[in-house]
Amino acid sequence: MTFFSVLLALVIEQLRALSPSNPVFALLQYHAEWAAQGFDAGKKKHGILAWLAVVLPWTLAVAAVYYLLYRISFALAFLWNVVIVYFTLGFRQFSHYFTDIHLALNNDDVPRAREILNEWTGMETIDMPVGEIVRHTLIHAVVASHRHVFGVFFWFLVPIGPAGAVLYRISEYLARAWAVPVGDRTVAFATFPQRVFFVMDWVPSRLTALGFAIVGNFEDAIYAWRNHSRQWHDVNDGVLLAAGSGALGARLAGPLAEPSSLDALGATEGGPIPVGDDCTPRTLQSAVGLVWRAVILWMILLLMLTIAVWVG
Repeated sequence: MTFFSVLLALVIEQLRALSPSNPVFALLQYHAEWAAQGFDAGKKKHGILAWLAVVLPWTLAVAAVYYLLYRISFALAFLWNVVIVYFTLGFRQFSHYFTDIHLALNNDDVPRAREILNEWTGMETIDMPVGEIVRHTLIHAVVASHRHVFGVFFWFLVPIGPAGAVLYRISEYLARAWAVPVGDRTVAFATFPQRVFFVMDWVPSRLTALGFAIVGNFEDAIYAWRNHSRQWHDVNDGVLLAAGSGALGARLAGPLAEPSSLDALGATEGGPIPVGDDCTPRTLQSAVGLVWRAVILWMILLLMLTIAVWVG
């Protein structure tokens, strides 16, 4: 059921993308903001309470509905899985930015590409050269593809099923949203959400990096992973970006102008990773191929696991 749930959700998402302003996400945003305002009193324990107040109701509700439907009908439980995967997994939740930047660069409309990148990341893009536009686009696309696709894959496969996918996506959102300074938001409040997501993403990020290495330039990906992943502030993101850099044969490291909207994706001082070539608009198309090959790889592995379970 897991394989077909993921496959059907991916097909539906390609045919009809989920709007970023859908009511479910709007409700989650409201819930997260309510918890932040109500619990943030400047201490780490308040962040823990707020995280639990947001994560537990959503995760337990999804799990309860799944087990209730499973007792009623296998088909209903399958449809519930598809719905949950559709809302938590998908390229189209971020890829419109990537596609629009790619199209603008192909049309030599560099000002438009800068405008879209600024809208996506919040970075200062005035007078940014084409190579840097491509590099920053790739940085955010690699991380977003992991968090919207491969990370959800992993957590959907754990025994709690759809509840795992919801747990992962909400944890990612809280770690990102509560880290943004807003009003009287304190630094200590966001410590626990960021830490717990780091732990949750440790294994999935390395599996994604391994997938990039297998379907890309394996030797360069492993070399960059082993020697340059710690150039990035976030170790998990560093593994993804170093492996992605080597797999693509493109330099992705280097100081960012501003913190990204995804997380602090900037690299430490020391210059670009000495693996691959400078980024060009053609590299964007190579990145699309890399991600889709990685998706196909994990879908094949998931199919093989499903067949093994049936046979066993």
